[in-house]
Amino acid sequence: MYDFPQGVYSDVRIERDDKASILIKNNEMLHNNEVSSVGAIIRVYDGKMWYSSVTNDLDDIQHQLDDLAALADKNDDIYNDPTVKNYQVNKDSVLKYDGDTDIRRVTRSMRERLVREYLKNCSADGIEEVKTTTAVYSQTHKIKEFYSSKGAEITQDYQNCEFGMVFEVIVDGITTRARRFFSTDSFDKLKDRSDEIIAERNRYIDYAHNAVDVEPGDYVCVLAPVVTAMFTHESFGHKSEADFMLSDKALRDEWVIGKKVGSDLVSICDSGDMPNHGYIAYDDEGTLPKPTWLIKNGVLTGRLHDSKSAAVLDEELTGNSRAQDFHHLPIVRMTNTYMQGGDTPFSEMIKDIEDGIYVYDVNYGTGNSTFTMQPSLCYRIRNGKICEPVRANVVTGSVFRTLFDIDALGDDFELINTFMCGKGGQGIEVSAGGPTIRVRSLTVN
Repeated sequence: MYDFPQGVYSDVRIERDDKASILIKNNEMLHNNEVSSVGAIIRVYDGKMWYSSVTNDLDDIQHQLDDLAALADKNDDIYNDPTVKNYQVNKDSVLKYDGDTDIRRVTRSMRERLVREYLKNCSADGIEEVKTTTAVYSQTHKIKEFYSSKGAEITQDYQNCEFGMVFEVIVDGITTRARRFFSTDSFDKLKDRSDEIIAERNRYIDYAHNAVDVEPGDYVCVLAPVVTAMFTHESFGHKSEADFMLSDKALRDEWVIGKKVGSDLVSICDSGDMPNHGYIAYDDEGTLPKPTWLIKNGVLTGRLHDSKSAAVLDEELTGNSRAQDFHHLPIVRMTNTYMQGGDTPFSEMIKDIEDGIYVYDVNYGTGNSTFTMQPSLCYRIRNGKICEPVRANVVTGSVFRTLFDIDALGDDFELINTFMCGKGGQGIEVSAGGPTIRVRSLTVN
């Protein structure tokens, strides 16, 4: 399609993105938007340095290629460069969302009707504790093309739509936000979920009335699937992104393939080919994704790569080079990352706990050698029963110790499709998941 310059490696990534969104707060429409964009990023590599440019004029791509190549040093051996040798040469068209499944067929009036129906069904009118009600809808449809001087020619698409409601609950001057969001690749799958939204709203109203401050200390903790997902993503998933290791020998020494890093129960996988929020047909270097087991039965078995990190560490490509959009260069990113589920019913998991904490949901989490999560809703466990809700500011622990302290996996595995991941100034769609897990000891304050 393009006349790729000689003596350099080069590629072109073109994206067409159609978005729509609605925001209604207390029955006031704040926006109802549709936005379309098209653009391309052009890259040239001479073995020493990358040169790149971005354009919204697709007719200017060849000119941009030639200008970037003129800046680079000619390298007749460029295709023996370890990074360039790693680039796959795939020729494929994977269009899952054309025809009747294309979300661009959903009209503005259809979107607004969905949101208004939810506001009617889940109305908080007359509920004194609820001070604001917000409804949010968003959708995106992308078509991406990738061409490389090695001969790759790939066309793929992606789409997602999301609806959620947030209720600001104020009791005794303390604000709590009840929220429930759904994310899927099909507009119809967003319908008829009012019961779940109402149940979540009422759970948080009960929490606001009855929660007591937690007694700080170390507790046996039971983490609900969404909390397990957050822990897996933040505390271990990011550690598996191999670009972090290229300039950090201590990290490479700490995370050696084959090392025992957790309980025999723990297995963690990342897979971009699953039909979830982190789905990709190919990554942004043209690599076919595959399931990558990061931990298998407590043993470190893999990590996530782009072509450079795989070449430097002499490991296989995994298909995890991703960019937020055509304005950004691809970096190593997770896709759909999850802890494998088990077979323990929830009632069995808590029945022997004399005094513990059940973490039902979290606002956010961070992870390094020590991880931190801010719970949004917790309950005390007493003598094998879920008891009063408790307010906790933070749950924290050592990543290594926690992986070893996981002693039960639930039979309620979930893959959560509402995650967005930030790294290097880029936000990108991912899914994260897992079952309810029991951890022998975490610090709760």
